[in-house]
Formats: sequence, structure tokens, C-alpha cells
Amino acid sequence: MKTGYVAATVLATKASIVSAQSDEGQKTMESPGDSGWLDITPDLTNYISGAATHTVPAAIRERARLHILDTLASIIACNSLEAATLGRAYAAAMSPDGQSPILGSRQAASPVDAVFASAMTAHAAEINDFIPSAYVQPGPAIVPVSIEAARANGRTGSDLVGAVIAGYEIAGRLPKAIGTRNLYLAGLANHGIAPTFGAASAAASLMALSPEQVDHMLAYCSQQASGSWQWLLDVRHIEKAFVFGGMGARNGLQAAYMAQLGFTGVPESFDNENAWFRWRAFQGEGKDHASLVDGLHERYELSLAAMKRYPVGGPTQPAVRALLDLRETIAPDQVEKIVVAMPGEAATFERANMPALNIPYLAAIIMLDGRLDFVDAQSLSRQETVEQARAFARKVTVVRDEAQEMGEGEDRTESARVTVTLKDGRTEERYVAYVPGFPTHPLGKAEVEEKAIELIEPVLGRSKADRLVALCDGLDDAPSIEPIIDLMRFDGDAARS
Repeated sequence: MKTGYVAATVLATKASIVSAQSDEGQKTMESPGDSGWLDITPDLTNYISGAATHTVPAAIRERARLHILDTLASIIACNSLEAATLGRAYAAAMSPDGQSPILGSRQAASPVDAVFASAMTAHAAEINDFIPSAYVQPGPAIVPVSIEAARANGRTGSDLVGAVIAGYEIAGRLPKAIGTRNLYLAGLANHGIAPTFGAASAAASLMALSPEQVDHMLAYCSQQASGSWQWLLDVRHIEKAFVFGGMGARNGLQAAYMAQLGFTGVPESFDNENAWFRWRAFQGEGKDHASLVDGLHERYELSLAAMKRYPVGGPTQPAVRALLDLRETIAPDQVEKIVVAMPGEAATFERANMPALNIPYLAAIIMLDGRLDFVDAQSLSRQETVEQARAFARKVTVVRDEAQEMGEGEDRTESARVTVTLKDGRTEERYVAYVPGFPTHPLGKAEVEEKAIELIEPVLGRSKADRLVALCDGLDDAPSIEPIIDLMRFDGDAARS
């Protein structure tokens, strides 16, 4: 294991979280036991219970439909990757006679095992959505759970969209209400905590849980709220897929079913001074417990959600964009060296074990292939064993450029400056200030649909790609989600038939 990479990643993550919280100062509610505490549970449980039918601005509903499409495209593109096949193998072993569809396959399992496998598939690579301010990737857990709950309960496409909005709302708000720094210091990864509550919230509305049942459900979400920052040490993107996707989907749907079946938990646990949400570890700098419910129906986490344009980690996207531009006029045999200057802990992305985070490897395959292939961007085998790629990667250096770093309180963005020195001594440079997809520069509807088609077409063909885009776009008028599920059921190479 490359300990330098691990140390750099941990430092980068800690630094970014501390920075994200620093501008919030001491925005604290009253400490446990203080009489000034304002109850959260009534607003929270009522919001979740009625989420499927809330009145939501049309622009937010459109973003929800696009995030559903983006997640389904991720599932289709990732269906053959290792985390996906392992997720399906686990589901088949646990519930071989189940009837709930596993998306991206023709297999079925019990509801909880099926959404686990679907979510593992959705985050089998670095291509799904994320909420930068919460350090959460919501789609892989929330969308499969929402689809399964809508299918099982005969709900409409509009109901599905409303549930997804609520799931993203709770998943995005919860880490910031607790304080992302508090979660980090407690050893809890936002990426595992938030999807559990988000998936459960989406399921609850589709299962018609009452506010009282939602209250009990939240107690069981709290008991299952887990996920360690150990995912930073992962190499094969399997444990990461579990933490970011499979675990939250499984735990969230399980909590909703438990509440529906009559399991009771600590009542009003989000207001109890000795329960999970108000635990002493969550009382540090950056907490803002009231923000979990303040502004519901007014401010939406979907407006803060982002999408990845390329199948690589978020901070590497600008460098990839610059390299693709440079490759249009530069052949690989002309290159003497490449320097990538970027904000933050550059060493993290120079030494990364995961291919989709390793900039020298990504530069090598872009320059050698003349494009960025989805499969090769995730290929640990090519990164570690193909000498041509390894040799070219040694020409690439990644350095930190403090001039590109944002000041405190400014919106988080990513950028890169790539300089290529040619063998004849000339240099070519590209600076990319941002790649569309971040909340500050969101992908438009046409761009999201173009990305989805690029991911879907190699697996299902163009006609089915266009069909899925149209089905997602029309969800708010759809009496059933079965046509979407039908398209998500396929056998690999046989899918084009």
C-alpha cells in the first residue's frame, strides 16, 4: 500500500472539511439540556411522510428527473464492473428466490438485497452525482431504493420524483446539520451516514408511512448510521461502493420496512438530548441542528448537487478536460513531460491507487488512446501492468498551485493548469477554471442527457438510450415506473437485441 497517498488523502480530506466549516463559525444551537432547544421531530417527520405529494418548483423537479437519469445511466455503464458483480452475487446468495429486480441485470432478490446490489452497481465507478457541500454522493443509494419502493407500492412517476427530492434533501442537510467536521472527528464518513437517512426518507413517503412511523424509522436509521473513513484506503473500489452506495440503500430500506411492520424505537429521538442526533460528539464547531428542517419547501439540496462530466473523481475533472483538449493537436510521441498544477493536496492525485483518481495514469491513457474510455478509466489492471501506460505516466507530475485555491466562504470549485513540454522544446498549455457539472456551473438538461446517452449507448444501443432519456423526462406524467424498470433489465451483451 502506498502510505504516502493514504496520508495525503487523509490530510486533504480533513483540510477540506475544516475549510468548509470554518466560515460557519460558532453557528450553534443550544446544547443538550438547554431550554432553548426547538423541536425538530414534528417538522422532519411530517415532511418525510408527505414527501411524494409535496408541491415543488418545476425547476427542482426537473433536476430530480435528471439525477434519476444520471444514476440509471451509471448503473447501466457499471453493470459489468467488479463491485457490481459482487453485489449481485451477494444478493443472489442471500435471497435466491426473491422477486425484486436488481437494476442493470435480469436477476432478482429480496427488496433489501436487490437495492443493495443496485446501489453497489451505481457506485461501481466514479461517474455518479454528489453534493459537494455535504461530502455526500446521494444517487447510488436513494434512486434504487426509491424505484423499488415505488414499484412495490404501485406508485406513479410523479410520486417517485417527489420521494427522490426528499431523499436528497435529508441526505444533503443531515451532515451539515451535525457538522461535517464533527462527523469526521467522530470517525464517521458522511458518505455512509447520509445515504442511509436519505434512502429511508425516500422509501417512507412511497410506503405511506405515518409521521409516527417515520419517527421510529429514524431511530433505526440512527442505529445503523455507519461508515468509516477507512474507504480512503480502498484500492479496488469495492469497499468504497459499499460505503457510498450499497450500505445506505440496504440500511435505509430496512429501517423503513421495520417501521412499517411495527418496530418501535426511541420516540422523538432527534430531539432527545441523550440520543444520536444530539450526541456529545456532534456538539462541536459547525453544528447547526436547526438547519435540518429550516427552509424545507424553500431551499433545496438539489440546487447544490453536482454531476460528473467524466468518469473520474471530481477534483481530477479539469485536468482531464485540459488533457483532452491538448490531445487534439499533440501526439503521444511528441511529449517530453507534462505538469498538472491544481489546487489542494496535489500529491493525493499523483499517487492515487484508484485509477479514476490517478492523474498520471489518466494523462497516459488520454494521450495514448486519444480519448477517455469509461472502462479504461477504471482499469486497475492497465494502470498496474501495462508498461506503455506506466512509462507514459512517469512523464507526468502533479503540483499544488495555491493561486488556484478558493478563499474562505467562496463556493467550492475545481480547476487545473496543464503544461505539456514537447521534445522539440516547445510548450503547450491549457487552463480549465471549471468543468460544467459543479453547482456553480451546473450541467444543463441537454448536457445531462448527452452524458447519459454516452454511458448507455455502448451497453443498450442508441434506441434504448433515447428511450430511457425520454422516460425519465416524462416521469411527472407517468402513471407507472414499470417501463423504466423494464429497460433496466438486461443481460450484458444481449441487451442490444
